[in-house]
Amino acid sequence: MTATDAAQNNPLAGPSHPQRWLILGVICLAQLVVLLDNTVLNVAIPSLTRELNASTADVQWMINAYSLVQSGLLLTAGSSADRYGRKKMLIAGLALFGIGSLVAGLAGSSAQLIAARAGMGVGGALLMTTTLAVVVQIFDDGERVKAIGIWSTVSSLGFAVGPLIGGVMLDHFWWGAIFLINIPVAVIGLVAVARLVPESKNANGERPDLLGALLSTIGMAAVVYAIISGPGHGWTSGRVLLTAFTGVAVLTGFVLWELHIPYPMLDMHFFRNQKFVGAVAGAVLVAFGMGGSLFLLTQQLQFVLGYGPLEAGLRTAPLALSVVALNLTGLGARLVPRLGTPLTIASGMGLLAVGLASIALLGGDGYGGMLLGLLVMGAGIALAMPAMANAIMSAIPPEKAGVGAGVNGTLAECGNGLGVAVLGAVLNSRFAALVPSAVGAASLPAALAAAGGEEERARITDAFSSGLETSMLGGAVAVLAGGLLAALLLRRAERGESDRADPAATAA
Repeated sequence: MTATDAAQNNPLAGPSHPQRWLILGVICLAQLVVLLDNTVLNVAIPSLTRELNASTADVQWMINAYSLVQSGLLLTAGSSADRYGRKKMLIAGLALFGIGSLVAGLAGSSAQLIAARAGMGVGGALLMTTTLAVVVQIFDDGERVKAIGIWSTVSSLGFAVGPLIGGVMLDHFWWGAIFLINIPVAVIGLVAVARLVPESKNANGERPDLLGALLSTIGMAAVVYAIISGPGHGWTSGRVLLTAFTGVAVLTGFVLWELHIPYPMLDMHFFRNQKFVGAVAGAVLVAFGMGGSLFLLTQQLQFVLGYGPLEAGLRTAPLALSVVALNLTGLGARLVPRLGTPLTIASGMGLLAVGLASIALLGGDGYGGMLLGLLVMGAGIALAMPAMANAIMSAIPPEKAGVGAGVNGTLAECGNGLGVAVLGAVLNSRFAALVPSAVGAASLPAALAAAGGEEERARITDAFSSGLETSMLGGAVAVLAGGLLAALLLRRAERGESDRADPAATAA
């Protein structure tokens, strides 16, 4: 997710590491597990609501605790790895991730699972900030592009294939198995990293911004909590308003702190660059659309269309397969020089929005419409992601390229968490508006169990389906608007560059 270490400390003058491909396999396996846990929990939602008596808000926190803690610590973890050693941080991350997975798999309550997921987020942050740095370290110029391409494909696969893996596990085991399966991977990774991965660090690296990490994590958690609890407690209730105000105030303090200190976790000067802002806006909204839509998709497949966990996971697989297939062919990378970065990003984000809208409008009556939407979403993601990565890395000085990638990774993680929170809140609000009698129910199964008859159960199911449709359409609008904004900012930035340099170098 980030390349902080690689940009700031580049010991790549020598030849490639003799065991580089084996190391890449180990790193990709660790990367895959970390990214799977962003989405693997989605298909377990019905199981969690039954076996842990989890409410919708509890489930959202189980999902968000992982991504929000991880996003809050990404840049601090990257700075620590740069200063104290990438290999050390890889080992620490694998250990923490494995311990957190064990606690999560054995959790007996919603609170325990939320706490375990937060602990896994700490380990995930350490892993995400060092895997790409090691890849860049062990490959020479001739093979590095291919290696990073494989790493990127695994990243896309991990994010999208989580529901499928979760469905397979839930079809044969209880819900805790989706976490316990991480433990052997963590153990294998620990042994392999200890024996194979070379150590590297920059003794003059910037100090970790611990206060910045604390402020950003608290601020984001408070804002998301306000969004999640708004439908249940009322958007004008004292609890929601106080939490939202606290979150905004803490995030404001975070910005002021980052502007004040000489070693910021998040360099605010990046946001003066329209090219960087445009690319990051696109990355955030791709994560927003994917995270929120997968959260809704798995509920639609199971609650509305009646599929089991494995069947639901299999039916989300076309999204992952289309992303991986198009990434491996390098379609996005080839189209950037032909269409230009702004148009490529706008096209990809437009396809993602069309896919979401197709699922909203056509997916409620059967899987055919949903399949079309998933394939279109995958094409949009595969098209937009390489263009956004290229824009981000070319928008900032080479010596700060890793920090820029870290900012992108952090905001993308926040986008994923906010997608779940915002679209989940829209779903809950619409559902509550259509079926006021079900407002007190903690989840759809609870509302159905309390229904007075088949007619009321059908009305409740239709209302939930309508809420899903509204949420999907809202996500589509947000993604489309983000794509257009990103393209506009990038176009303006390129025109500004063309005024100062050779127009042929920045023509879009």
